[in-house]
Amino acid sequence: MTTNAPGAASPAVLRYTAFSADPAGGNPAGIVLDAAGLDDAAMLGIAAEVGYSESAFLTPAPDSASASASASASGQAGRAYDVRYFSPQAEVPFCGHATVAAAVALAEHGAGAGDFVFSTRAGTVPVTVTDADGAPRATLTSVEPHVDEVTAADLTEALASLDWPADDLDPALPPRIAYAGARHLILAAATRERLADLSYDFERLAALMRRLDLTTVQLVWREKDLTFHVRDPFPVGGVVEDPATGAAAAAFGAYARELGLVPAESELTLHQGADMGRPGVLTVNLRDGDAKVRVSGAAVRIEG
Repeated sequence: MTTNAPGAASPAVLRYTAFSADPAGGNPAGIVLDAAGLDDAAMLGIAAEVGYSESAFLTPAPDSASASASASASGQAGRAYDVRYFSPQAEVPFCGHATVAAAVALAEHGAGAGDFVFSTRAGTVPVTVTDADGAPRATLTSVEPHVDEVTAADLTEALASLDWPADDLDPALPPRIAYAGARHLILAAATRERLADLSYDFERLAALMRRLDLTTVQLVWREKDLTFHVRDPFPVGGVVEDPATGAAAAAFGAYARELGLVPAESELTLHQGADMGRPGVLTVNLRDGDAKVRVSGAAVRIEG
């Protein structure tokens, strides 16, 4: 691990898991609370060394004017940080689980619970940390989301990469590309068994995702009206599967609302990671009249 300054000390890297109160569950993230002096190569090197699907690198906003501008733009006051996210192979514009983990890490390392404003490559993301009965929980508010069609040819290629017959899709949840800070292709399985059986062509799917500028493919199965099980292949990040994906959860919330699959005012529960042995729970809140999506979850430090 290196910094821009020769001979500078290596930065402290914290390890937290998000969307679980159990260190063995959820999605782990590396967290650097003060990344000042790190260049792109250094951040990528740290992310690769840590080896998690994402690591977050925070730098306090340079001045109070910047903090005020960020808070004003988001409609929520809070302590301001510039944040960048790296997988072991590349930078991504936004990562939900690393945002939740980073906010809880800030709260536990001197900042305390309350409001933060993260300035990301995708836009301004307000985050609130609460402490209920000693269990910290963070809620992020997405950037403005949108949902796009997926072409028949791209859908065919995605299904071929996954080795999914078209008949295994749930016709009630049509394929779309959804964005709430990063782009995700949403495909709905007709059965839980289809979702559980994940074995795909890593390079083929990665090539399609690069062409479509996708961060993950979100595979979904609807258990009941507001409860879903999800999995997220992440080959473009050098990871077969992401255990709990906050950015995809936000995108999915926008998708479900736009297609009228859930009421405009809803709380969705997404279960992810069970098939990997790292169960986690993501809560997605939709507010009528507010296009932005809120994603909440617990986070806890991984010792060692």
